[in-house]
Amino acid sequence: MALLDRLFGSAAMDEVFSDRARIQRMLDFEAALSRAEAKCGLIPHTAAEAIAEKCKADLIVVHALSAETALSLNPAIPLVKQLTALVAEDDNGDAARFVHWGATSQDVNDTGLILQIRDGLHILEADFDALTCGLIDLARKHRSTPIAGRTLMQQALPTTFGFKVAGWLDAVNRHRQRLTEMKARVLVVQFGGAVGTLAALGDKGQQVASALAHELLLDVPSAPWHAQRDRVAEVATTLALCVGTLGKIARDISLHMQTEIAEVFEPAGEGRGGSSTMPHKRNPVAAGSVLAAATRVPGLVSTILSAMVQEDERGLGNWHAEWETLPEIFCLTGGALRQMADVVPRLEVDTERMRRNLDATQGLIFAEAVTMALAKGIGKAAAHKLVEEASLQARKSGKHLRLVLAEILGQDGRETERLSAAELDRLFAPENYLGAAEQFVDRILAASHRN
Repeated sequence: MALLDRLFGSAAMDEVFSDRARIQRMLDFEAALSRAEAKCGLIPHTAAEAIAEKCKADLIVVHALSAETALSLNPAIPLVKQLTALVAEDDNGDAARFVHWGATSQDVNDTGLILQIRDGLHILEADFDALTCGLIDLARKHRSTPIAGRTLMQQALPTTFGFKVAGWLDAVNRHRQRLTEMKARVLVVQFGGAVGTLAALGDKGQQVASALAHELLLDVPSAPWHAQRDRVAEVATTLALCVGTLGKIARDISLHMQTEIAEVFEPAGEGRGGSSTMPHKRNPVAAGSVLAAATRVPGLVSTILSAMVQEDERGLGNWHAEWETLPEIFCLTGGALRQMADVVPRLEVDTERMRRNLDATQGLIFAEAVTMALAKGIGKAAAHKLVEEASLQARKSGKHLRLVLAEILGQDGRETERLSAAELDRLFAPENYLGAAEQFVDRILAASHRN
């Protein structure tokens, strides 16, 4: 659905998982295989050169490939057929008979997919770097900016906007680490022949596998993995974790864009976030796009996880279920990440509104601070009961909690509970009840890095 590509995807990721890219990456396998086998003395070097010369996606008739894939259940079979015919057209040394020598169709499909995964991860890493830089700047700038912390959708205690952003950044840092660690396990060649034994290559199977991996700049696994799909599942689940965090960021931004809160806004622009009927609307467009991805990706990942259960040495239907599903996960992840990387550095932050919202509860947000101060003299339970009663009275009367407490604590016979006016003033200033928020920001910033 090209109409929605710009909304839910990214041009770079869409290109990585385009039909042309898929075909080219499969052909890259065939070219590398021929060169590897020539180095190992299995086929003539002239044949390898002739094969590699024809491994170009532009030479493939895509509509014919698509039609034959529907008959063969596998694009590698008609692709090898077309490649063989192309080599045969200019063949002066019978090179065509060495096309796809000793390989099976799943070797072509899976290694081609791994090459696409590598390309996709490269794009994600670059966009994560951009998002990281934006989050670092935002967290540092608002390290000490007071904002109401909210739990269960209600104001709870003061915190800082920088700490909220640092929480996003901390999760992003972990995702970048996961992507790096994952590559060592995932970016490996798939080469096993019919049932993974490489029997067709005699005693040179492992030698060819190593040469093939070297050609493609991939690692060599301990064994072929045709029916062991944990690598594909790890990619899918790792991307789902990334999208989950992007969804968390998007949810927070959209909540804080609500009219009644109005503390943070996506950047404005011509035609951005408007309504077809309400001229005043400023909708969270990027957040909505990211949240759509966060809604879709978990279901797609369940398909990948279900596809892990495969029969014997080659799966039927379950392996095939990965082919469209994993690219869609990549494209949705890439689109969501691109949205956030673009929006976060340009977020509009209304610090004055944050300050005003801190007083929306008429001081109730400072109830814990007062409780802890009173507890030093009368114990936690008694202090909690006193402040709870004062909070109830403040709600009923509409008075500020500080005023209610001043009246209660100023009564005769409550000397042990008395707090001075200066101390009450201190307790009702958000800057004085931020706990370790700023230190947590510093710690996360210190652990973050720009690339």
